Amino acid sequence: MIEIYLIGSIGIGTGIFFNRGKVLNYSLIWLFIALQCAFTIYACMNYNQTEATYFTFDSLGIIMLLTATIIAIPAVIHSHIYLEESEEGTPRSRSVYFGALTLLITAVSAAYLANHIAVVWIFTEITTLSASALIYHHRNKLALEGTWKYVFICAISITFVFIGILFLSLSFAKAGSDDLSYKNLLSHSSILNLSWLRLAFLFIFTGFTAKLGLFPMFTAGVDAKDKAPGPAAALLSSIVMCMGFVGIFRIYIVMANTPLLHWASLVVGIAAFLSLFIAAVYMIKVKNIKRMMAYSSVEHMGLVMLGIAAGGIGYYAAILHIVLHAFVKSSFFFQYNQIYRIFKNKNIYLLGNYFKYNTTGAIVVLLAFISVTAMPPSGMFVSEFLIFRSLFESNQLILLLVVLLLLTLIIWAFARNIFKILFIPAVNFDESTVPTVSPWRSVSQFILIGGAAYLGLNPPLIFVDLIKSSIMLLPH
Repeated sequence: MIEIYLIGSIGIGTGIFFNRGKVLNYSLIWLFIALQCAFTIYACMNYNQTEATYFTFDSLGIIMLLTATIIAIPAVIHSHIYLEESEEGTPRSRSVYFGALTLLITAVSAAYLANHIAVVWIFTEITTLSASALIYHHRNKLALEGTWKYVFICAISITFVFIGILFLSLSFAKAGSDDLSYKNLLSHSSILNLSWLRLAFLFIFTGFTAKLGLFPMFTAGVDAKDKAPGPAAALLSSIVMCMGFVGIFRIYIVMANTPLLHWASLVVGIAAFLSLFIAAVYMIKVKNIKRMMAYSSVEHMGLVMLGIAAGGIGYYAAILHIVLHAFVKSSFFFQYNQIYRIFKNKNIYLLGNYFKYNTTGAIVVLLAFISVTAMPPSGMFVSEFLIFRSLFESNQLILLLVVLLLLTLIIWAFARNIFKILFIPAVNFDESTVPTVSPWRSVSQFILIGGAAYLGLNPPLIFVDLIKSSIMLLPH
């Protein structure tokens, strides 16, 4: 089935890219979504099975694949709306956009399921190429700047991962095997050369931080989300970040089964703390609503990796948190299109009274704010609480206090901007030009935010079991 999915998706994406007919383009993109859903169902029904040697439908892969498929559906819907209303909605731009969107979702899905680090590397590179086409959609100077910055930093990061793979193969010299699949690495973890393994982890971890949105490579993602259309930015803030997490998490499991566990956790913890610190600094002074949401993602990825570094219940909390974040943050970016349609601006100081102009959309923004800041009864309150608990149980009390202080600054900055957008009148805004926005455009965001709350507060047993299975090989 994986071969059918990859060939079918690439074929559909190619057909969209070279076709300029609107009806055929929309028919093909929905055909791809049908294929994506069918493949996801097939993966769930063939749990823990391996196909085409390099792909395994394991628990972590299935969690992320389900997340990607759920988010992909509203991404296509809102992309359709966006292209129909934007000035850039030409036949050529539509074809390039949907072709790149198809390739991005396909590459991310394959990377989730890949059981070999070199295969993950290949599909990670494909996401860079496809995402760059989405970032450059507006075809202006700022879009070009953001695209080249994203390509440049991601090229460096993917080179780091490649160097890390080379070091990983050197650490494997005594094993008498050149198979770098995660299963083989785990089975030979006791005889890996620790010096080469330490270097391999540093390079692989640093490389994947570009996709995860973590220090030190976080800048590429911030600019990309700012320049890309709202629906594309939603994917970059959710399923692409999940891919970066999977890339780091799988190699971290290998490290956790060697004497380097404490050292690897220290590296992850330092990067996570610096990400939180950077997010706090930028959130205080940010003026761009999309960049505000992007730095919020940097904050949450820092929290996710703090959970990994702390261990214990933090492993469970990290996976739960990144899934909930994907749902909530994508809904935020889907709503951005409605905000921009009304104000024709993304400068926070030029936005205001959103409750007056789009009440349904404003409720989405308010609920997303409550969720992103982990206020009860949001689902992310549960995952953040568990991360704090993991820090407390690992006796990192000073770190916990500093993290809480940084989060307080972030919440204050976030709240100041959000309530300005929702309730304070906009400066020099002509109300006579406000278009009517259908409440139905916010339905997908209510579903995603509601789904995040449900998974956090009352998770289905099968979801809990999948997360527990994903962390089974980690020390507890």
